[in-house]
Parts: sequence; structure tokens; C-alpha cells
Amino acid sequence: MRTTADTPIRAVVIGGGAIGASVVTALLRGDVPDVVPVAVVDPQPVGDLGVPQLRLEAALDQADVVVECAGQAVIAQSAVGILERGIDLLITSVGALADPDLAAAVRAAGPGRFLLTAGAIGGLDILSSAAAQGPLTRVEVTTTKLPTTLVQPWMDDHDADLLRVVTEPVEVFRGTAREATRLFPRSLNVAATLGWVVGDFDLVDVRLVADPAAELTCHRVVAEGAAGRYRFEIENLPSPQNPRTSGVVPHAVLRSLAALVGRPSGVV
Repeated sequence: MRTTADTPIRAVVIGGGAIGASVVTALLRGDVPDVVPVAVVDPQPVGDLGVPQLRLEAALDQADVVVECAGQAVIAQSAVGILERGIDLLITSVGALADPDLAAAVRAAGPGRFLLTAGAIGGLDILSSAAAQGPLTRVEVTTTKLPTTLVQPWMDDHDADLLRVVTEPVEVFRGTAREATRLFPRSLNVAATLGWVVGDFDLVDVRLVADPAAELTCHRVVAEGAAGRYRFEIENLPSPQNPRTSGVVPHAVLRSLAALVGRPSGVV
């Protein structure tokens, strides 16, 4: 990877939606020193983001680092190949790694490095440290979101319509992080990230609540184990461009990118 101001690090962003477009704009603005965006990859037209829109193979010819902002399918299809080309990869769709075979393949691939972004949640540093001291025995996360953001293609018309007209909080899902990320691939990356951090997707108990009054997206986490007990709550404003995700996510992606390319600032 290039590491000097004379040869800036070239970033390719996969996904030109709300997160990816914000990342490209911030990189063009110089928010991560010595990292320049050189292309965006998306199967759909994304408009003028200030960088060329290319197919993945053409974009990888220019890339030192790839920032994935496009969904689990991209990780399943392309992560190993990207890493095997010696290109570093920042993953936002952590739910893809709930597939143990894919997770093993990504771990084994190289010489490129991969990093997962914290996205919309915090507290991962202490949970990772606690899990390293001794296995956690309990991890729970309750996520509350607007009902219309939780409608999924696999739902029948009856269940989807109920979410669209619900007038009070209702539990939509209860199960493990592995199952949660399969059923709600764009809504529960937080659960997947917790599963990765504590080393067990099946340990993390996920409760998903649809609340029509939810002005903020809320994640309440409870964990305990040999190292101690932990409780924290995060409330994020939804992204104005895509209410399925939190507005803070692009900024978390940029912070993770800075760490991956060796340009961190503050506490990591």
C-alpha cells in the first residue's frame, strides 16, 4: 500500500448509496489525509459523485484499498478476490461473515488486509477486550427502528402491511445474530458486529422492535462474562438519505478507513 503524501493511497468505494456517496464526498474533501477516491463501483447509475463509475475489475486495477458500502452479496462474491490481489478491504456489511465458511475464507485470504467498521455502534473495544480475557456468557442487543425500514422481501403481504400501519411498538424478531443478519441483512449489522467481536454469532441474543414513534434508532446492549458486566445504549438519528441506516455510519467508515491505512487520529 502507498503511504506517502507524494503517492497517495487510492481508494475505491463499492456502493454509491447514502453511505458510499458520503464517503466519496468526504474523501474528495480531504477528510482522511493522503487517501484519494479514484472510482465508485455500483451496478446502478449513481450520478456525478466526482469520481468515475467503473466495473469492479477495472476499478481494482487502480485500488490500494476498497471500501465496501454495498451489501452482504459483495462480500460473498468479491472479498476473497480483493484480498488475494493484495488490496486492503474495509467491510461495512459485517453480516456476511455470519456464514462460517465465508468468514474462514476471508480470514485466510491475503496478502491484503481486512477491517470491519463499527458502524452505528460503540463499546466494541471493551467487549473485545473482555472476550479476550475470558468467554462472555451473555450478550444481548435490543434494536428499535421505524417499522417501514424493517419491511423485507421475504415477508408476505400481510406481515409487510402490518409493519406499514402499526401504531405501537411490536417485536419483529427474536433470535441469534446469525439468524438476524440473514433475515434483516441491511438492518442488523450491529448484531453481526457484536457476534464477530465476541467470537460467537450464536451467543448474541437479538431482539428487533418496530416502533412508529422511534425518532432515533436505538441499540441497547447488555453483556457479561469473566471480565465483568457491561451495559450501554446508543441512539442515532437515521440517515436523511436512507432511514434504514444511521447518519453516523459514513463517519464511522471514514474513521475505520483512517485506521486501516495507517492514518488514525485519537483513540483507536
